[in-house]
Amino acid sequence: MTIDPAKLLASPPIKTRHEISRHDTILYALGIGAEELKFVYEEQLETLPMMALVMAYPGFFLRNPEYGADWKRILHADQSLEIHAPLPIEGVLLGETTFDAVYDKGPEKGALVYTSRRITSEDGTHVATATAGAFLRGDGGCGSTHEVAPQPHKVPEDRPPDEVVELTTGSNQAMIYRLSGDLNPLHVDPEVAKSAGFDSPILHGLCTYGVVGRALLATCADNDPARLKSMKARFSAPVFPGETIITEIWRESDTQVSFRARLHERNVVVLSNGVGEIV
Repeated sequence: MTIDPAKLLASPPIKTRHEISRHDTILYALGIGAEELKFVYEEQLETLPMMALVMAYPGFFLRNPEYGADWKRILHADQSLEIHAPLPIEGVLLGETTFDAVYDKGPEKGALVYTSRRITSEDGTHVATATAGAFLRGDGGCGSTHEVAPQPHKVPEDRPPDEVVELTTGSNQAMIYRLSGDLNPLHVDPEVAKSAGFDSPILHGLCTYGVVGRALLATCADNDPARLKSMKARFSAPVFPGETIITEIWRESDTQVSFRARLHERNVVVLSNGVGEIV
């Protein structure tokens, strides 16, 4: 069994309702390793912008048998986030997730599936949009719905980065992060990780993304969550809990930064082609 691209795009939106509390907001911050009091203390709490990625989140929906995906061989390919309005500390959020496109890389090569989630408050305010690309390694040869896949942003490799930030993940980072909604067993169950080709559970891609987001906020936005308006990057290699993520940042203009992230321990690029808007 494999995916049917036309059927995916014709699927009705996945609708979600998410009531978040201050506890959830703090748990997300801890899940990406934040320690600043304003992100982890309820008396002066602010919401990290990257938390929009787990708001009204439909969970690991590609595991649903109706989609026909080889779910044990799925990896997060890329992620973009746009913030349209201030994120709440607590309250009710609604999500609508739709399938947008399928790009077939060929038999034995896998397929890219893009989905987007529109996140709104109960009064209809459009809070954020999250667009994700999933690499379905076991579903190549399914056919494409669109001809040209999105092209990656190019970081300015002709000059050294303007800023470099090192942040170390905890050995239990994936165990904490999964409590914000991504319960894919790949990130906690050693046997599932081995069946997917990894020696041990790997960190969620969105946890890596969140750690890099922390680096951007601290270095380019004075840790002011309201200043990060968008963030987009590709996942290029897995991170294992406990490894140190080095974020390299290039200031392109007053509002645009380019970035990538690599590991201190293995010198492997784990997040590439990054671009963000900071006002």
